[in-house]
Amino acid sequence: MTEKIKQSLRESTSARWTALVLASLSIFGAYYFNYALSSIKPMLESVLGWNSEDFGTYTSAYAWFNVFLFMLIFSGFILDKLGVRKTGLGATIIMFLGTALNYWAVNHQFPEGAVVHLPLLGDMKTQVLISSLGFAIFGVGTEAIGITISKAVVRWFKGKEMALAMGMQMSIARLGTMLALVISLPLAKNFSVTAPILFALIVMLIGVGSFITFSILDIKLDKSEGIEKLEVSDEDEFKVSDIKFIIGNLGFWYIAILCVLFYSAVFPFLFYATDLMINKYNVDPYWAGTIPGLLPLGTMILTPVFGGIYDKFGKGATIMMIGSLILILVHGILAIPALNVWWIATVMVIILGVGFSLVPSAMWPSVPKIIPEKQLGTAYAVIFWIQNIGLMFIPLILGFVLNSTNPDVSPNKVVVKDAIEKAFTEVLPGKSFSEKEINKAVQKASGAAVDSIVQYTEYEPVSIEDVNTDNVKKMVYESIVNNLKTLDIASDKKEAIKQVVGVAKNNAYTVIAKERLNLRYDYFYDMLIFLGLSISSLLFAFLLKIEDRKKGYGLEMPNIKK
Repeated sequence: MTEKIKQSLRESTSARWTALVLASLSIFGAYYFNYALSSIKPMLESVLGWNSEDFGTYTSAYAWFNVFLFMLIFSGFILDKLGVRKTGLGATIIMFLGTALNYWAVNHQFPEGAVVHLPLLGDMKTQVLISSLGFAIFGVGTEAIGITISKAVVRWFKGKEMALAMGMQMSIARLGTMLALVISLPLAKNFSVTAPILFALIVMLIGVGSFITFSILDIKLDKSEGIEKLEVSDEDEFKVSDIKFIIGNLGFWYIAILCVLFYSAVFPFLFYATDLMINKYNVDPYWAGTIPGLLPLGTMILTPVFGGIYDKFGKGATIMMIGSLILILVHGILAIPALNVWWIATVMVIILGVGFSLVPSAMWPSVPKIIPEKQLGTAYAVIFWIQNIGLMFIPLILGFVLNSTNPDVSPNKVVVKDAIEKAFTEVLPGKSFSEKEINKAVQKASGAAVDSIVQYTEYEPVSIEDVNTDNVKKMVYESIVNNLKTLDIASDKKEAIKQVVGVAKNNAYTVIAKERLNLRYDYFYDMLIFLGLSISSLLFAFLLKIEDRKKGYGLEMPNIKK
């Protein structure tokens, strides 16, 4: 026995941490693309004509196949049957294919008004549907790689720095989230609305290569432990009957429900956080993603720290309760309408990062204390499946509530965009602009006009019923046309586009401000939803602690065995 332990590759500190980094890089791209479109929500509306309900449908699509087709459950079965390597490679390829379909949908020019009629659901924009399908395929791969890496970490770090390792894995992954929140909107504004998705495709390919490299190292681990043929030994092989033990375990259900409530109070918040910063806190859209980007930056540092504390000192259930309390504090303060200063939002996001570091750092290492290792793949899959139910319905609810409580905003953005597009299409071809250059100018001008109103103008908006939108559209169009016709266009196309965008923004701004068009979202009711989820997560963290006392899972005990 002693000889085998000495020969095991997992005993090499450098080998197991190298394996962790390689495995984590495969999910880095997934975390990036998951939030790539969240930062450009304002551009999806002003450029592509989406509304908040469309955006809610898109973000909820991530979980469609995982929930309704039980793909996450099947992923758990596959993981426990085929092992980490085959499951992970398949998952990274699926992520790439889903991202590619999403890129095609957003990049493709669909006929104006193109919709698809869906039974029970009614009409949906064709672009939104295909983009959502790509995101749903991507979601299958992402959740599969998530449970795969969780099991891989247990495999490499059992009896060692497991909570620290899981914290480090999440830190690397959330670097992708931070990158998406910070750079996606600048990428879209400087290039095109599809640029963040194209960047995601490149990162996905890097992830496939990284996981292949990890698999080579994982094979060496098998050989070092005398496992030559099977990644899963016969005695540890998962049996379908074992799922009865999982679903019959009350502690498992407490941690699963805590997971869905907690993550539903954070992940969907990040989808809307950039737009919240723009609309409530008047942050420059170019930098608005930087504030929510502080959250994953904080978790990258703190999750491993809290994981190390759990490894050495225990108190897992207590840590989860403290994290839930922090969520209540943050969402409660962000919901107060009068507190609309940007630095308050910044401080709250930083504190939210602390709470978001506490719960996962204790939650995931606690699952192996409740569920035997041979059932871990399926246990993680069931937890992620339940989590995906929340990640599917909560964004849908948020989008519906945001659209219903702000019915004027999206139609008014379309009015502005249509007026600019009509003016540019009429005047710019005569000034040697190609169709591609005109489309690029329309994108930039539409976003700039809306952003300028939201950022700089404070007025009591007029309800859409009291506004003659056709007249507003005509006024914006005529004002832009009159000024474009007299504009001396620069010979340099980049400078020329900058000129026409400036003309459109300034003239649209004047008309919009005068007519007091409503272009600003009020997030109050959505924030109340997040607050309710936070309160519920605290309740289940408390119930989990009580169950741990009854059953003796050891959630309050250290992970490192001395």
